[in-house]
Amino acid sequence: MAKQEFKAESKRLLDLMINSIYTNRDIFLRELISNASDAIDKVYYKTLADENKNFNKEDYYIQISVDKANRTITVEDTGIGMNKSDMEDNLGIIAKSGSLQFKKDNEIKDGFDIIGQFGVGFYSAFMVAKKVKVLSKSIDDDKAYLWESEGIDGYEISESEKSSNGTIITIYLKDNTDEEKYDEYLEEYKLRSLVKKYSDFIRYPIKMEVTKSRPKEDDKDSYEDYIEIETLNSMVPIWRKNKNELKEEDYINFYNEKHYGFDKPLKYIHTSADGVIRYTSIMYIPSMLPFNYYSKEFKKGLELYSNGVLIMDKCSELLPDYFGFVVGMIDSEDLSLNISRETLQHDRQLKLIAKRLNEKIKNELSNMLKNKREDYDKFYDTFSRSLKFGIYDNWGMNKDELQDLIMFKSSLDKEKYTTLEEYVSRMKDDQKEIYYATGENVEKIEKMPQTEFLLDKGFEILYFTDEVDEFAIQVLRTYKEKEFKSVSSSDINIDNTEKEKNEEKAKESKSMLDEMKEILKSNISDVVISNRLKSYPVCISAKGSVSVEMEKTLNAMPTDTHVKAEKVLEINPENKSFDNLKKYYEQDKDKFTKLTEVLYNQALLIEGLQVQDPIKFANNISDLLFG
Repeated sequence: MAKQEFKAESKRLLDLMINSIYTNRDIFLRELISNASDAIDKVYYKTLADENKNFNKEDYYIQISVDKANRTITVEDTGIGMNKSDMEDNLGIIAKSGSLQFKKDNEIKDGFDIIGQFGVGFYSAFMVAKKVKVLSKSIDDDKAYLWESEGIDGYEISESEKSSNGTIITIYLKDNTDEEKYDEYLEEYKLRSLVKKYSDFIRYPIKMEVTKSRPKEDDKDSYEDYIEIETLNSMVPIWRKNKNELKEEDYINFYNEKHYGFDKPLKYIHTSADGVIRYTSIMYIPSMLPFNYYSKEFKKGLELYSNGVLIMDKCSELLPDYFGFVVGMIDSEDLSLNISRETLQHDRQLKLIAKRLNEKIKNELSNMLKNKREDYDKFYDTFSRSLKFGIYDNWGMNKDELQDLIMFKSSLDKEKYTTLEEYVSRMKDDQKEIYYATGENVEKIEKMPQTEFLLDKGFEILYFTDEVDEFAIQVLRTYKEKEFKSVSSSDINIDNTEKEKNEEKAKESKSMLDEMKEILKSNISDVVISNRLKSYPVCISAKGSVSVEMEKTLNAMPTDTHVKAEKVLEINPENKSFDNLKKYYEQDKDKFTKLTEVLYNQALLIEGLQVQDPIKFANNISDLLFG
C-alpha cells in the first residue's frame, strides 16, 4: 500500500512535540501504557452495555517485551483494538483523541476512567523510536491491520494477521549517539523503574519477563538465573494507600499520570473523612495557569469516583468558581453510581462534600500565606484574579471567606504584597479609612496628583493595578470596620485645617467656580477648590460608586452600555494657574473660557482619558501662550 502523508499541521505538531513539548523522553512508556489501559477500559464499558458479556479482569493485562538483538520494545494489550478506520482517525492525525471520541459516542456516565490519549501521547514514542509499528485487531472486526511509520514522512496501513483483539506497539529504537544512549531502554531495570515511577496506579497488571536468581538444585551454594513473568505495578490507586506510605514524588507522579497539568504542582492536598459522609480526596494547586483558564472552553471540577469507579471526569459542583483552578479527584463510598448531572445539584451528600473540600482548600491557602509566604506569593501571582472575582461575584456572598486571602502592592513597598490585615495593623492612630489608588500600573499610580498629600502625611496607599480590584473592594466595602476610600474620591477628608482654609477661598471664588462649572457642564458635575493638591494645578475626582478607572474598564467591554463617572474638577488654589483664572475671569472672559477648558483637558490626560477635541485643545494652549 502506498505511503500516506500526515497533514501539514500534524507534521508541524510532531516536530514541535519531539523537540519542544516533551523534554523528558522517559514519559513515552507512560503514554503507551495509559493508551493500553484505556483500550481495556473500553472493553469493560462495552460489557456494561451488553448483559450477555462478562468482564473477567484476569483476562486483561498489558505486556512489555524487549528484543535486545533487534533493539525493539513492545507494548501489548488485550483491549478493544482498532480497525483500519480507527487507525486512520487515531494515528493519522496528531492530537486526535480516540478516547475522547469514544466517550462522546457512548455517552459514558459510569465505568472506568478513560485516561489514554491516542494522538500526542502516542507520538511521544518517536522521541526514542526511528520506526513504530502498530498491529491491532478490533473486537468488532475479523481483520487485523498493521500501521507503520518512521515519523514525519508519513505512514502505511496494510492487512495483517492477529488471532485476538488488542494492540501490539513495537518501537524500533533510534541509533545511539555520543549524547543519547537509547539502549538504556532495553534494560530491565530501566523499564521497571519507569513503570513504577509513572504507571504504578494503572488498574490492570503490567507484565514483563524479568531475570531472577535462585540456588541451583544440585548445588545450594551456587546460583542460576531464570526468567519469570512479573507484574510490575501495584494496581492500587494512590488514594487507597495510607498517607504515611506516600512521598511527595508519588503525588507528583499521580498528577502527571492523570494529565492534570504539565507543570509541577505548587501544593497537594490529601484529605479523608470518615463519619456522616466518607470520602478520600487528592487535590492540587497548580503552579501555572491553564492556557484556557479564562475562556469558555475551560471546565473546572474534580474527577468524581464512587468506590473506585469513575462517575464523571469534571464534577464542577465540587468546586466554587473562585477555586476553579484546583484539580484532582475524590472517591466516596456513599455516592450512587447512577448519579447524573441532573441530580448533582440536589444531592445532599455531594453538597456536604463540596462544603468540606471548600473549607479544606481555604485552610490550606491560609496556612500557606502564614507559613510559606514565598509559595503563596507565587500562587497569588498566578491565581489572584480568581479570588478577587470570588469576592465580586454573587453580590459579595463569599467576601468574608476570601478577604483575608487577597493582597496588594502598596506605597510602603511596591515590590511586595501586603494583606489587608497587615495594612490595618500599620494604620496611623488618627487614620479612619483604608486608602487605595487605581491605575494601569504602579509607576502611573505613583505619579497621580491625588496621592501627593496622603503620602506627605505618611499614609500608606494600596495600589490597585488589576481591573477587578476596585470592583471587588467596592463589594467588600469595609475591612475590620475600616472603610475603603479611593484617593480619587471627591469626599476624601484628611486635614480639617486645610479644608477650612480652602472653604474660605471657595466662598471668595464662588462665582468664578460656578462659571467654570457652566462652561464644562456637559462633562463634569462640579468644580471645587482642592484640599489635596500640592504641585499639580488640577485633578479629576469622582462622586458616587463609579470611579474614573471603573468608567474606563466598563466602557472598554464589548457591550452597548456606556457608563459615565460623575466627575469633579479640583483646582489647586496655590498654583499659578489659579491666579491666572482669577485674572482672566475679571479681565478677559474669552481667555478664562480657554484656560478652563485647557485645565479640564489637562486633568483628563493625567487620568489617562482621551481629549475629545485635541485640535481645539492645542489651539487654546497656543492662544494662551502667544495670543
